[in-house]
Amino acid sequence: QVRLVESGGGLVQVGGSLRLSCAASGRIFSINTMGWYRQAPGNQRELVATITSSSSTTYSDSVKGRFTISRDKANNTVFLQMNSLKPEDTAVYYCNAASIVPGFQYHYWGQGTQVTVSS
Repeated sequence: QVRLVESGGGLVQVGGSLRLSCAASGRIFSINTMGWYRQAPGNQRELVATITSSSSTTYSDSVKGRFTISRDKANNTVFLQMNSLKPEDTAVYYCNAASIVPGFQYHYWGQGTQVTVSS
């Protein structure tokens, strides 16, 4: 099992910044991709950003240029720096850890942290 503990959510004004953290523990040797997803009320969960074990990153178009994902391998922690926040960024943000190999993938999820951007 892999345990993910998120922190750093909260209330921020439009244009502000927040930094989310996610600490992983347990069978982390199986993980090769970590990332952040978010879910707003009435919407499906959507990908925000991912980072692989080789530090390759991907971002959704809606956050490119504003959000930055990074990781501290020594401490098994992944971060999401969110700048220039907009009201549409309001959602519950979930940390994800995945073991992805050809033909198979398994995902672990954190409990979620609320991010609210007020206008």
